[in-house]
Amino acid sequence: MALGLLWLGLVLLGVLQTQAQDSTPTLIPAPPLRRVPLQPDFQNVEFQGKWYILGLAGNEFNKEKHRQFKIYATTYELNDDNSYNVTSTLAWNQTCDHWLRIFIPTSRRGQYTLGNIERYTGIQRYVLRVAATDYIQFAMLFFKKIYRNQEYFKITLYGRTKELTPKLKENFISFAKSLGLTDHHIIFPIRIGNHQLGRGQMHMGTVQA
Repeated sequence: MALGLLWLGLVLLGVLQTQAQDSTPTLIPAPPLRRVPLQPDFQNVEFQGKWYILGLAGNEFNKEKHRQFKIYATTYELNDDNSYNVTSTLAWNQTCDHWLRIFIPTSRRGQYTLGNIERYTGIQRYVLRVAATDYIQFAMLFFKKIYRNQEYFKITLYGRTKELTPKLKENFISFAKSLGLTDHHIIFPIRIGNHQLGRGQMHMGTVQA
């Protein structure tokens, strides 16, 4: 079970070491931030609350390998200093685990960096950018990090409910492909019941959102 939880954390972090240790991974280059939209006039109060992860795409995701990945929930709680406490709840073997991290606002509204980054071994930089949201139905977030001198990026599709409409799915795919990803790098987690997102154990050693 411990190894399984570690794997889940690495999947969400985007540090999937699927290649052999003695080989160099061939990854789609991470786009510069200037190519990624930023939600105009981002409203941090409206954005907080619970979101379900409906779609994931990234330069280390593999559609075939990760086709059994399940929907999980992430909650954004706004602090007095405008940072977010972000908690993800993941179902695992009839239980669930909670993963906590902090995102610190930058000078650009809607863009954040990972707090306490020194506790995450190997991570040199981690940026979150809210690309688009209507606050009440969906949000698309872009994550970019440098891990052991290698750039990784992922895009996450959030929904206030577990419903994934065809239009929202189409828009997410288009956005992912606009940043150089292919169908091979895009996954849509399997829907699970609410009873599987209950109480569990809290962790602070892995990043995911």
